[in-house]
Amino acid sequence: MSEHTAQVSIRGGRWCLYVALMGVPVSQWPEHSFGRAVQVPTVDERSRALTDLGFVFTDGAEWEWTEYSERPDDDTSPVRLLASVQVRSLDGGAP
Repeated sequence: MSEHTAQVSIRGGRWCLYVALMGVPVSQWPEHSFGRAVQVPTVDERSRALTDLGFVFTDGAEWEWTEYSERPDDDTSPVRLLASVQVRSLDGGAP
């Protein structure tokens, strides 16, 4: 069973969920945009988006949030949020 990392972040005012696939160009990663939203998509919304992309959470997986600076080593830089969770393809194999 192949595991992958799904991530949620905000880009250009839109929350976006994508699944990072090793060995696959970033431009070909499965992606879902939640549209313009101020609030973070709910766990249920993220779960439905993952299912629509053909993925499910691995057993016991939970979302983990990370805070990072847009410009490293710059204390005045805007802070960004990134959520990650381990997923697998719905059929259990490679996507």
